[in-house]
Amino acid sequence: MKETKNLTITRAQESSAAIEKLYVTIRHLFNRGFYKPMGVSGDSLREALLTLRPEIYGHIADEKVELKGLLYVIERLPIGLEECRFINLTSHEGYDKSHFKAIVPPKRRRNCYRIDDDLMHIEITRGRSDIYDILTHLTFIFIESHKISQRVMLDDSGELSRDWIKLEQAVTQKKKLTLIEREKTISHVSNILGRTFEDISDIYDDFGNEGTPDRFLQIIYWIGKLAIEEVMENKKRTITFSPILRERLGHHIHGDIWATHIKDVLKENKLLERPIHVISANMHSVMNSIFATPALKSKFKGMSDFGIYEELSKSEAKELRAKVEDIAIKNGMISLPDTSGTNIDVQIFDTAKINWDLTSFPKSKLADEKPVLIVMDYAFGEQAYETIDELLKPYNKETFLNVESVSIMGKAGILEGGKGDIMIPNAHINEGTADNYYFENELTGDMFEGNDIQVFSGPMVTVLGTSLQNRDLLKFFHDSTWGVIGLEMEGSYYQKAIQSASKIRKSIPKDVKVRYAYYASDNPLETGSTLASGGLGTTGVKPTYLITIKILEQILGL
Repeated sequence: MKETKNLTITRAQESSAAIEKLYVTIRHLFNRGFYKPMGVSGDSLREALLTLRPEIYGHIADEKVELKGLLYVIERLPIGLEECRFINLTSHEGYDKSHFKAIVPPKRRRNCYRIDDDLMHIEITRGRSDIYDILTHLTFIFIESHKISQRVMLDDSGELSRDWIKLEQAVTQKKKLTLIEREKTISHVSNILGRTFEDISDIYDDFGNEGTPDRFLQIIYWIGKLAIEEVMENKKRTITFSPILRERLGHHIHGDIWATHIKDVLKENKLLERPIHVISANMHSVMNSIFATPALKSKFKGMSDFGIYEELSKSEAKELRAKVEDIAIKNGMISLPDTSGTNIDVQIFDTAKINWDLTSFPKSKLADEKPVLIVMDYAFGEQAYETIDELLKPYNKETFLNVESVSIMGKAGILEGGKGDIMIPNAHINEGTADNYYFENELTGDMFEGNDIQVFSGPMVTVLGTSLQNRDLLKFFHDSTWGVIGLEMEGSYYQKAIQSASKIRKSIPKDVKVRYAYYASDNPLETGSTLASGGLGTTGVKPTYLITIKILEQILGL
């Protein structure tokens, strides 16, 4: 008699299925045009997120309200959204030319507009990943809001708890709360949230800003109030997708405008036919790596290069950053702030105009035909494919670009090691699809040895969203034969565009060099080390510049 195999589904498989369900459901709801998150149409999203239980959302499946996850989400959504019953996702539809003031979330570059007391518009100009990001965050908020409503509604009669009444009195009074009033209210809120007084006190100030130090209370009150109204008055919150957004999404509208503008500027400056190196990084590391140390060495005598970079990263260093940028512009840098809606700024460096003796790379060995560096700010998820795909196309369908290399420096989650460590991938695995991309990386792990930073090499997984990952699924990727070292959101999309352009379309040289390197922003396999635990601070400065310098050394022949 044959032995029956164990057919029990593992948590990793369950999590993978939940991510696929989220992906399919979001696309269905988008095509439908609207849905009510706490209604029947939102059931699938809520169930999938509760099944998945992403690390970044902490206690989402527990009775108590998750605080760190709430802070992470709030920082990525527009101020005032918690008060709105209607949320409309739109394309770039001209609100920037109206009297409406753009609201930009602190940790996400997206324009949002408060139309009236109940309606918030959120512009989607960076592709589907932006929609996945927003809808998963909103679903988390809706789940947490109903935890609040269940705790404060005493019975079916509509009577509300004393704790809720005290919170409402504190939030609706016009004067600023005294310390005693604040602590009394926190005591009431701790009962509402199922958290300790200490839990709330520790995170309270992180929610506040200069104008509203007690914003934490306002957020709890408003998300709870709207949830109570959903239950008691059937005032359902609704998310809609504008017809223009549904029409434009997936057609590279913004990426085309963005890439065409870059090529127009290259043509105007007679740079279009020169060798080109594309670098996806931030808007300071390349510029600072080249010019900062010589420009500031007299001010920071005896300080190391990395020490100078740390000084430049401080919020109060605006004048120093302006000085370096001014020197860069005088040495052939062209700055292109984004006007396309992609939210991706660009810098173009004409290396023929740089006096290399006055830079950090005085021994540069450039060929007679001096290259051009195109430095683009970070893309977001699938937007990486849209932008690079459009950039690598011929100009006006005639002039092919001589792209010699594409270098990607990014921030990613690590599955072994900790914040600030470096990852060098040799392949990108696109989660949930059969799209896997192996490549010869010009960067190697041994290039970074001897810098007191751990370096890991191996495959990386490109995920649908960092907010959708849980420990079980990531542990499977790490421990199985996949041997994944980290997770990020753009790698496979960049490589898909590069391979299409070089191997299929032949719009760029087939021997184009690629470089990928990431520094770790978090370790989702470690408790307390997820993205919700806080930013990198100065920990990210050294790996950021180490990677940038290695990329530049290869381009400059060093």
